[in-house]
Amino acid sequence: MSTDATDTSRPPVKRPRGRPKTVSDEGRRSQIIDVARRTFVELSFSGTTTDIVAMRCKISKQTLYRLFPSKSDLFLAVVAAHRQMMLALPRPDAEDDDPASVLQTIFMIDITEEQDAERQAFVHIVMREGGQFPEIAEILRREGIDRSRQMLADWLKQQDTRGRLVIDNPLSHARILMDMMFGAMGRPKHEFPDHAERRRHLERCITVYLNGTKAA
Repeated sequence: MSTDATDTSRPPVKRPRGRPKTVSDEGRRSQIIDVARRTFVELSFSGTTTDIVAMRCKISKQTLYRLFPSKSDLFLAVVAAHRQMMLALPRPDAEDDDPASVLQTIFMIDITEEQDAERQAFVHIVMREGGQFPEIAEILRREGIDRSRQMLADWLKQQDTRGRLVIDNPLSHARILMDMMFGAMGRPKHEFPDHAERRRHLERCITVYLNGTKAA
């Protein structure tokens, strides 16, 4: 009894069309930065290598080096991303909320304890190792503190221009605000009964500042 070479009783298998989806460079960069930040916190700057980050990202070292040629470049990108975890800046040009509400948003006083612990952990690792690695201190100063202060000063200057606040020296005012807010954020947990009380303290800091800068 003869049989056909082709079995027509089964439906043909459909092959997927087109090339497999790949992660864009921007998506890959975001993934690497997130993994690198957590790795720096866990292993410190000195203990972190590009090999470790590449392994944890499940990518080749060549891919990592194409996006971040050195560990310093990777750390720079992490600092830039972390800056956005500390201050929600810049603000939209069309934003018209009252300054108190915007400042609460800028300093992200509504974040959870877990989110706060995550951003503070990176600050602590940088402060601890900054003295040992001058490149860390320089990157943090230039791309972290200085850049954040300037962006906040730009927003304050805009409020002065719009007649909402009276700001004679935007950069100095930005320094005052950051000292007040980050000073409170960095206080030991035992100084506040709970997370809600610390939030109320931050609100008071904003109120005190705005009372001294209200337009006539």
